[in-house]
Amino acid sequence: MVNIAVTGYGYWGPNLARNFAQTPGARLAAICDLSEANLAKAKSLYPNTALTTDFDAMIADPGIDAVVIATPVSTHAPLAVKALEAGKHVLVEKPLAESSAEAKRVVDAAKAAGKVLLVDHTFVYMGAVQKVRDLIESGELGDLYFFDSVRVNLGLFQHDVSVIWDLAVHDLSIAGYWLPGVPKAVSCTAAAHVDGLPHDVAYLTLIYDNNLIAHIHVNWLSPIKLRTMLVGGSNKMVVFDDLDPVEKIKVYDRGIVKKEDLVGTNQVPLAYRRTGDIWMPQFDMTEALKVEAQHFVRCITEGEKPRTDGEAALRIVRILEAAEQSMKLNGQAVELKED
Repeated sequence: MVNIAVTGYGYWGPNLARNFAQTPGARLAAICDLSEANLAKAKSLYPNTALTTDFDAMIADPGIDAVVIATPVSTHAPLAVKALEAGKHVLVEKPLAESSAEAKRVVDAAKAAGKVLLVDHTFVYMGAVQKVRDLIESGELGDLYFFDSVRVNLGLFQHDVSVIWDLAVHDLSIAGYWLPGVPKAVSCTAAAHVDGLPHDVAYLTLIYDNNLIAHIHVNWLSPIKLRTMLVGGSNKMVVFDDLDPVEKIKVYDRGIVKKEDLVGTNQVPLAYRRTGDIWMPQFDMTEALKVEAQHFVRCITEGEKPRTDGEAALRIVRILEAAEQSMKLNGQAVELKED
């Protein structure tokens, strides 16, 4: 039995606590929050779970095996490092940290401690997202041409992070899970429309090898909510609509083909193949957080490699930093470098 302690019981913590309380092989042993009001809410649901405002005392408890961190971004790295150095496995809400230097500090602490570090990039654990990855890896789509994502709504403004750190991190985690290789450069343009608050509209472009390009649009000001992704390949294309309750994934057998008899003429040597074939594959509908919680427990007990590990999360933080640098350069592409 893995004894889990959840730190932060505000917006996202209750969802994590609920799933770990229901995960076989796990026990929700403790909840930590600085707010007595939040702890009172937790007590009504989990009367047998220890409640505390003292994080240091909680991680000093030898009965706690793992710590789940769902606190403000600025606290992710300090709390994660403390927990890892105390010998605990750690799951951290996205993003891993507010800078790549802090994120690397967490990754290094996990390696030094020999403990599991999993980052809560929840969408990667969705059945629909896994299905698209399966299609890509099977070669069903052919050579990949583009990834296009729109994540917009009249949203919940954040005061401490911009729209790219709040929303684009989701799309970056999915792109990292779906697309081969890693981007070599990023370009970003963004704007802030409310005095005193971070950027609320942004457009990111990621450049990969082999002519693969990814584009991400995130927006807190849209009058409608959209959660749509397109992946285009040389053979087929996929549309993933997270808001569609029935047909989240559609595979289109459409594309362009080269007409050799027109090469060298003054005509465009292309024909558009439109067979009209569209199919909706089946996929696992289990709640993503439930899948993630079960996976975290298996990583601890069975040695599975975290699907969303510290290295992947560090790469996303580096992309976000490069995007911010690009914004200051009016959208100029910024090269991405690995250590």
